Amino acid sequence: MRFVLLGLPGAGKGTQARVLCQQLLIPQIATGDTLREHVQEGTTLGIEARTYMDRGEYVPDALVVKMVEERLLEPDAVKGFVLDGFPRTVPQAEALDRALEAADAPLDVVIKFTISDSIAIQRIIGRFTCLTCKRTYHVEWSPPLDDALCDDDQTPLEKRTDEDELTVKRRLAIYRQQTAPLETFYAARGVLREVDAEASPAEVTARMMAALADVL
Repeated sequence: MRFVLLGLPGAGKGTQARVLCQQLLIPQIATGDTLREHVQEGTTLGIEARTYMDRGEYVPDALVVKMVEERLLEPDAVKGFVLDGFPRTVPQAEALDRALEAADAPLDVVIKFTISDSIAIQRIIGRFTCLTCKRTYHVEWSPPLDDALCDDDQTPLEKRTDEDELTVKRRLAIYRQQTAPLETFYAARGVLREVDAEASPAEVTARMMAALADVL
């Protein structure tokens, strides 16, 4: 099974991607995490990408497309994957279609998680992340047992530099401009399904599974 997840920053795509991956035993390909790893490791791609990420802007298509195409060729992605954070523009979606067509492995479903801007901002500015396991916490809704450490592996939690309110609002505006057209792109192909994500993670999972009942 091959999935793409869409939705505003803070919609819970990463959380729900992990649920799908655990159930279907396929990899979660989160381009945001991968790019941040490149930045931390100081690779050529990471150095170039950082200038965009620090401003809350999207990394140019050419850089992201190359990285994703290489990732999809790895053995664990042969039987399926969940793409979280890619594509973000119509040109990226077109490039993904070409790559999957060449592999005779088209997308099965594109899931759009819907939330309001105000909920997105609340979720993101209160979020902290474990850099080891990628689990996220929220100061109000899902705090860790220890304010500074991940419950699972005791890694110190960190706040991303692009998760202050001003940068989040910029990211939402960029989403409206660059990524929202993907909804029309995939709706025209008959693969888009919407899930109301203004609920607890468990409830959103239930709604997602209901929306996918005919393909799982």
